[in-house]
Amino acid sequence: MAKILSLFETEYDLAKALIKGDPSAQRLFYEKFSGKFLAICCRYINDRMAAEDLMVESMMKIFDKVSQFGFKGSFEGWAKRLVVNEALMYLRSQKMLEVGLDDVGELQNSYSQNLDFESEELLKLIQSLPNGYRTVFNLYAIEGYNHQEISEMLGISEGPSKSQLSRARVILQDQLTKNERYGYIV
Repeated sequence: MAKILSLFETEYDLAKALIKGDPSAQRLFYEKFSGKFLAICCRYINDRMAAEDLMVESMMKIFDKVSQFGFKGSFEGWAKRLVVNEALMYLRSQKMLEVGLDDVGELQNSYSQNLDFESEELLKLIQSLPNGYRTVFNLYAIEGYNHQEISEMLGISEGPSKSQLSRARVILQDQLTKNERYGYIV
């Protein structure tokens, strides 16, 4: 945020400028966050052009709704949550979000294992997951939401959220074990 903060002392100052509709603040905000927000969109949507469109639409929504930011907590976090919500709405509108009521399997706690691979390669593995699995995995493992929050966001109970996460993990672990390049053994 160095470039932004050189013109605005804090992210709250930036938010205030955005509320006023300051075009230079909008440009700086876009330059700073478009890459991060595009990465979020790409994690949820496999189609790069659709992800880019969604990122631009999310930016427009942020600029339209910035007056709703309550100046409590991180402005970047508030904007990021808006991008995630836009991605979920896109998936719903495209009938791409199918989180079923599968039986819940036991969740294994193996997130703490160290993996040594490039983030771009990890993104490809995550993008290969079925939509429902990918969405829950992103929300839980990357965005940091808990199963109760995910169930509220997706309109499901906690059981299917846990099941989708468990199955996503199994698929990812299987892909990693099959790929000798990573030297990863589950």
